[in-house]
Amino acid sequence: MSTDEPSATSSGKSFGKASRESSAECSEPLASQLAAYLTELRDVRRVSKETVRAYHCNVAEFLRFVAQRRQRTIGLADLDLWAVRGFLAQRHGQEKPLTTSRKLSALRSFFEFLRRNKLIEENVAKLLQRRKAELPLPEFFTPEQATALLEQLAPCDGDEPRRRAVTLRDRAILELIYGAGLRVSEAVSLDLGHISDEDPALASGEPILLVRVLHGKGRKDRLVPAGAKAKAALSEYLSVRHILAHPATENMHPSALFLSVRGQRLGVREVRRILDRATQQSGLSPSHPHALRHSYATHLLGSGADLRSIQELLGHQNLSTTARYAHVDLQYLWDQYQHHPHALVSSSSERTGRKDSSR
Repeated sequence: MSTDEPSATSSGKSFGKASRESSAECSEPLASQLAAYLTELRDVRRVSKETVRAYHCNVAEFLRFVAQRRQRTIGLADLDLWAVRGFLAQRHGQEKPLTTSRKLSALRSFFEFLRRNKLIEENVAKLLQRRKAELPLPEFFTPEQATALLEQLAPCDGDEPRRRAVTLRDRAILELIYGAGLRVSEAVSLDLGHISDEDPALASGEPILLVRVLHGKGRKDRLVPAGAKAKAALSEYLSVRHILAHPATENMHPSALFLSVRGQRLGVREVRRILDRATQQSGLSPSHPHALRHSYATHLLGSGADLRSIQELLGHQNLSTTARYAHVDLQYLWDQYQHHPHALVSSSSERTGRKDSSR
């Protein structure tokens, strides 16, 4: 049976700890400006909770670095070019270039907030160039691996009701992530009212679901379809959802689609554990839940869908983000083509024992 989820609670504790530590090392004006910056990210720019958390942690790490170097409580005057340069230099060689680049982006954003509010004269973080960092190609399952992963998530005869409910929940959420291309954070944020049957106006004749994603990445809403297998898995789970009420109090989240074993909204970390168990049981290498979303996009592209449509389904702001899946698809095709006896000239020559005599 699934273990308890420390998702929102534990992440909230670490977030609060970072806030207290950074505030303790900053002057009161600087601490208040950091709080105002985070409020702007959340309420004005309406970025995702994950982005707010990441930017907060990155800026707090920078402020701790400056405070440790100065050996005193720091203020706005201490946030100069040399502080930023020293912070990034310390990270060099200790983390991936992509990680350092993201931290510089967070500092640029924070410094820009201070400049707009006339608290500093210049955004010195913009004077530093990002280190070039190639984005790794997305990991994905082959169609056969995705099928094997999902189909082994079935309750066994004789399972007690609660264990059966957990298994059906696990199958439903993974089917929905793969079938609708959802981010894990989007899947666990779904409410019962966000799932509906096909719009009659579509008249496709196929039993599909419509999934309404509210406040996705960039706080954008979108409506995406999910296929028959996701619909069937979700229907089975919903018939036993009530069994996941808290075993002692029988309390249950009234609107959350996916429930934990304590009747609360399922957390992102628990979805990771669900996938870990599923990959282990199906004999696949450990992977991240986001690989199911990558698989969704890669399989659509491989089946002939155009990039612009995939961009809309995934909720990407820029087509360049979606275009990464074209590289994945081409790499996969090339890997498969190399099994052809004439794919590589050198290997073909070695097998035949002949040299190319054409001049």
